[in-house]
Amino acid sequence: MTNLEESLQRELLRTNRSGAYSCSTIVDCNTRKYHGLLVVPVPELDDENHVLLSSLDVTVVQHGAEFNLGLHKYQGNNYSPNGHKYIREFDCIKVPTTVYRVGGVVLKREVVFQHYEDRILIRYTLVDAHSATTLRLRPFLAFRSVREFTHENSIANRDYQLVDNGIKTCMYPSYPELYMQLSKRNEFIFQPDWYRGIEYPKEQERGYASNEDLYVPGYFEMNIKKGESIVFAASTSEIKSSTLKKLFEKEAEERTPRDNFFHCLVNAAHQFHIHEKNDDRYILAGYPWFKCRARDMFIALPGLTLSIEEREYFELVLKTAERGLMEFMEGKPLTVKIAEIEQPDVLLWVIWCLQQYAKDVGLEACLKRYRKLTKTILQFIETGQHPNLEVKENGLLYTDGRGKAVTWMNSCANGKPIIARTGYIVEFNALWYNALKFCSSMALSAGNKTYAAHLEQLAAKCEESFSKVFFNEYGYLFDYVNGGPQDWSVRPNMIFAVALDYSPLTQAQKKSVLDVCTRELLTPKGLRSLSPKSGGYNPMYTGPQAQRDYAYHQGTAWPWLGGFYMEACLKLYKRTRQSFVERQMVGYEDQMFQHCIGTIPELFDGNPPFNGRGAISFAMNVAEILRTLELLERYNFNSEEGKK
Repeated sequence: MTNLEESLQRELLRTNRSGAYSCSTIVDCNTRKYHGLLVVPVPELDDENHVLLSSLDVTVVQHGAEFNLGLHKYQGNNYSPNGHKYIREFDCIKVPTTVYRVGGVVLKREVVFQHYEDRILIRYTLVDAHSATTLRLRPFLAFRSVREFTHENSIANRDYQLVDNGIKTCMYPSYPELYMQLSKRNEFIFQPDWYRGIEYPKEQERGYASNEDLYVPGYFEMNIKKGESIVFAASTSEIKSSTLKKLFEKEAEERTPRDNFFHCLVNAAHQFHIHEKNDDRYILAGYPWFKCRARDMFIALPGLTLSIEEREYFELVLKTAERGLMEFMEGKPLTVKIAEIEQPDVLLWVIWCLQQYAKDVGLEACLKRYRKLTKTILQFIETGQHPNLEVKENGLLYTDGRGKAVTWMNSCANGKPIIARTGYIVEFNALWYNALKFCSSMALSAGNKTYAAHLEQLAAKCEESFSKVFFNEYGYLFDYVNGGPQDWSVRPNMIFAVALDYSPLTQAQKKSVLDVCTRELLTPKGLRSLSPKSGGYNPMYTGPQAQRDYAYHQGTAWPWLGGFYMEACLKLYKRTRQSFVERQMVGYEDQMFQHCIGTIPELFDGNPPFNGRGAISFAMNVAEILRTLELLERYNFNSEEGKK
């Protein structure tokens, strides 16, 4: 904790499941423009999150001496006031807890984010003190979008009003009031000032502007006795200050302890839940900058819900998503907040998602609930109604991806895809074959033999063409085929043709594809997006935006792809690969102490030491690791049953 080279690389994320979050480093020094104690959506302004309360410095006063426990980075690599040097303990098993020691004073700080309310709660407990002690709390305000910076200006409103044991203030029009209240009577000393030149090193690393000024309206001051606890609340709504202590205890009690790998992942899974006020439910693609994206949501949903026995949330999300999908297919304006629903593979991932649900509840229950949706999707694709998806004469799906990125490999330069995957795309067609076979089994279960036979006919045509088009003489699958010169790059998207329940490949072809993935793409952190032997390999996701865009899918490793790889391993080699898959999971367990504590980042460098990069918490990665753990558990259970 006292070594900033170590502690500033580790971040903490807490969310309220309604779109707001609190995020910083473990020493409470903000290193990103996305960091803040209270970061909330402000729909009146835009669809971005906004940092209202950036940080809160606590100062311990004894015998007239002041000890500021805060920490900020200023220009010129200056850190002040260096409060991290007083840290003696840190623990985030249940709630993030920091213990400071200043001479004879021992102060404990605990933080929770209230569920479904835009309210951060911080409890300060004076564990030990030998003389009269005063606490000062100094709030740093930003009132800006997470994508912008605030700077000293004369427009910012300095007015404040007293409320129950605190104040409310609002720096700019259209923003909500920020209520800052305490559980104990206090004095607010109005001492307005701008703290200038605060710097965010993570933004510097990413090649962005990195400096801002933060407004401090003054500070709260109160006496605190040995053994006493005081709760501070920052929120967009007022609360009775007398209820703060009980509210903190209630919220802390509800937290699942992060006491093992699985519980960390469950907590991380819950952080992606978004519950709108109109009762719509979503899965966020990741923190801190992603919104709800259709492809990510359908890939992540089974792992984030079904794998941890939360079927009800799966159904609630699908209820919202189904409305959006039907609106898209009927050409109506969307009433849901799901981005990229028009991407050509989204509907195919929906079928895969429902297939996982069918495994959980049984085919009949899935049929009863989602029969209309699956049939509508297949007919929409088969009859050529999708604007960028066409079933060709050979039974394969064709997509135009030259001018716009249409797959998950969506990095662009100058408005054009860096990897122009176009034509017959390997995972699209693997998903198409799988969808046809799965929906055929559903139709048979419903007694609709005619429709089942029709789907089987389409699947047979797809199967016949798949190997001819994609399987090459070197024993792996082309990533995409478009009639021109072949792109021989070895990419991970071929793994879906092995991992899906229904595969158009023979057993020998599956083993050959898996072997190539193992030799050229497998890392301890998932599959590389490109083989080191292929041209353009760029495994390090560092530097400014343009440099990172060119590396994004050119060798970086992705854990969610590793999930499908593990599934393929277990399907092909059964119990003989169990211990291998378990060893792979250990590589992710170590990650619980790195990057963002208790979750999995967006991607990793493709070369050792496989550093975590990108977004600090990524839904598809967490989901696929949870799904892999569930698969392992199932194999272990079957092994034990077999022994009996």
